[in-house]
Amino acid sequence: METHLADFIRDTREGREAKEILRQCVHCGLCSATCPTYQLLGDELDGPRGRIYLIKQVLEGTPASTRTQLHLDRCLTCCACETTCPSGVRYARLLEIGRAVVAHQVPRSPLDRLARAGLRASLSRANLLVPTRRAHGRHERHMLALAGCVQPALLPNINAAAARVLDRLGIELRESATAGCCGALRHHLDDTAGAQAAARRNIDAWWPEIEAGAEAIVVTASGCGTEVKDYWHLLQDDGHYAERALRVSALARDIVEVVANELAALSALLAKGAAAGVRVAFHAPCSLQHGQRLRNVVEPLLAAAGFVLTPVADAHLCCGSAGTYSLLQAKLAKRLRRDKLSKLLAGEPSLIASANVGCIAHLRGGCRLPVRHWIELLDERLDAARGNASQETR
Repeated sequence: METHLADFIRDTREGREAKEILRQCVHCGLCSATCPTYQLLGDELDGPRGRIYLIKQVLEGTPASTRTQLHLDRCLTCCACETTCPSGVRYARLLEIGRAVVAHQVPRSPLDRLARAGLRASLSRANLLVPTRRAHGRHERHMLALAGCVQPALLPNINAAAARVLDRLGIELRESATAGCCGALRHHLDDTAGAQAAARRNIDAWWPEIEAGAEAIVVTASGCGTEVKDYWHLLQDDGHYAERALRVSALARDIVEVVANELAALSALLAKGAAAGVRVAFHAPCSLQHGQRLRNVVEPLLAAAGFVLTPVADAHLCCGSAGTYSLLQAKLAKRLRRDKLSKLLAGEPSLIASANVGCIAHLRGGCRLPVRHWIELLDERLDAARGNASQETR
């Protein structure tokens, strides 16, 4: 796509990056087929191709308007378009650049500013949400866990279950008392400086353990994992932190990557307790399947543990959670949730499993079935297997 950027951004790093991304887009429109908001609203400007055009106009000097901001705000940043795009367009990064420019040009209403400030001040402060910290068995191998901010308060058993699973696999999972929010929430709310500050704090908290040989930084919320894996980009211009951020991003692992890598040991532990029959619908969060490009990795682990995976149509579409989206775009989020739940429940599962705290909380709000993190299900299966093995040795 031919692009002529305006003077205010042409010679900046963001401008050069945006120009490169825009040139990759051939406006083929394949992304529209996998965009949740385009499917829902049918408006070209509520799809990736239309939003790219809006951003291009702004970067070329056309003043942004509240209408421009509305269409960009409606984007879930689910990145389904990126996994669809044959040209490899980095849409999410272009959107980040575009949103920052639009936010500078179009002041938000007092009510919108207040809502966003409240979310930044509350949800991302781990000390207000009192995270739980548990010590587990000592092993030669050890990894770090991101405690996070929202998850320890809403669903504290997730990290505890992850620690128990890894403990059985001979890996100690440790949490740092000074680490906290990954920064994703602030990033979603156009607070790049706040996200960078969170990243620096976590890097400082983890660095002694990294130097002591921590194998990985394990994240059980896929939305947070996407953010930590992007620390290298977030701090690339920070002379003091850039190199460390690159190391941290390289060490970041979703919990499924760690468990799948220990499949042989896991299979041996499950041999005595793979009770079949429980039907599970797995919802793959966008941050897992599109953000981290980890697709069809949880399902085999659940199947190995004896669960029956039910079919889920249009599994690539977002549930509507998307960080703070479910709070700031509540009407659209509820419609997306309704559509997602209809697909998840079509196979008549006994429960729904997912891999991200936001998705779990959002789906629970519209569903009577239990919605849980898949690592909790695996933890319970391993516990049952251990019990069966103990009975057989008596």
